[in-house]
Amino acid sequence: LVLRIGRGALKSMRVCSSSLDKSESLVSQKRPQVGEGRPRVKHIPNLTSDELRHPLDKQNTQLVALFPGIEGIVKSMLSPISEQIALIENIGTSVLVGEEQLPEIHRLLREAASILQVEVPELYIRQDPVPNAYTLAIKGRKPFVVMHTSLVELLEPDELQAVLAHELGHLKCDHGVWLTIANLLALGAISLLPIISSTVQENFLRWLRSAELTCDRAALIVVQDHKTVVSMLMKLAGGSASLSPRLNVEAFIKQARSYDEATSSPLGWYLRNAHVSQLTHPLPVMRAKEIEEWAMSLEFKNILKRGRKYGLPEEV
Repeated sequence: LVLRIGRGALKSMRVCSSSLDKSESLVSQKRPQVGEGRPRVKHIPNLTSDELRHPLDKQNTQLVALFPGIEGIVKSMLSPISEQIALIENIGTSVLVGEEQLPEIHRLLREAASILQVEVPELYIRQDPVPNAYTLAIKGRKPFVVMHTSLVELLEPDELQAVLAHELGHLKCDHGVWLTIANLLALGAISLLPIISSTVQENFLRWLRSAELTCDRAALIVVQDHKTVVSMLMKLAGGSASLSPRLNVEAFIKQARSYDEATSSPLGWYLRNAHVSQLTHPLPVMRAKEIEEWAMSLEFKNILKRGRKYGLPEEV
C-alpha cells in the first residue's frame, strides 16, 4: 500500500502572489485575547522534551522504531532533490518574517522559541486560503516554519503564538525526519513512494497523530492558558473571519467532553478509531480535551512553578 496522508495534510504547493501589507496590523490590532495581560513565565529552567511528550507519543515512537528497516525506508524517501524542491518553492513564493518584515509576528516566534529553549527557525508566510502551518527540517539547513496568510487573519495574537509554539514543539522533540517526510508527501515533493505494508502505514499515521498531541503541550507551555490553545483549535475546526469573534470556547470544551462520552462505549470507540485511522491529526475536539486535562494536571503546574520567579503569579 502507498502511504496516504489524511485530511489534516496540506494541498500541493503552487506559486501565488502575496498580499501581506496588512498582516502586521492584523497582529497588533486584534481584540483582547483570553488571558491577555496575565504575567507569564518567560523562562523554565532545564525544560526537556520528555516533559512535553504525550504518553502516546512515547509509546508510538517506540512501536514505530520496532519495525525492521523502517528508519532506512523513511530516510530513503528524503532525497536532496525533494528537499530542494520544498526549499525553493517556499522561499520563492513566501515572505520571510524578520526584524524588518512583520516584526510583531517575529517577536511572537522569538518569545516562543525562548520559552521552549530551541533555536529560532526561519518563518515564512505564504498566500493561501486554507489556514495551516507546517515545519520542514531539511538536512544541512536551518529548519523553517511556513504559515498561511489565512491563518494570520483568523487568529488572535496569543492564538497565533500557540500555533508557532506548536510548530516549535516538533523541533524541541526532534520530530524532524519523520515530520518532514509527512509534509513533503503532502506538498507533493515526493511522488515515488516505496511499497510499505498496511501495518507500517497505520503505525506511522498513529505516530503522527500522537506527535500533534505533544506539540499542543508545547503550545500550552508558551501561552500558559489552555483556553487560548482550545480557542485556536476551535477556530481551525470551524472558524472564519466573521464567525471567529462569536465563537464560544466554553461551549467547545463542553462539546469535546460530550464527544468523549459519546465514544466511550465499545461501538463508539470502534467508530472513533475508524474515523481517525487515516488522518495525520487527531480531531480538534479530542485535542481540546487532551490539552484541558493536561492544563489541570500536577505535571503541568510543576513545570510552570519552576519558572515562577520569572513572572508567574503565586495562585497558578
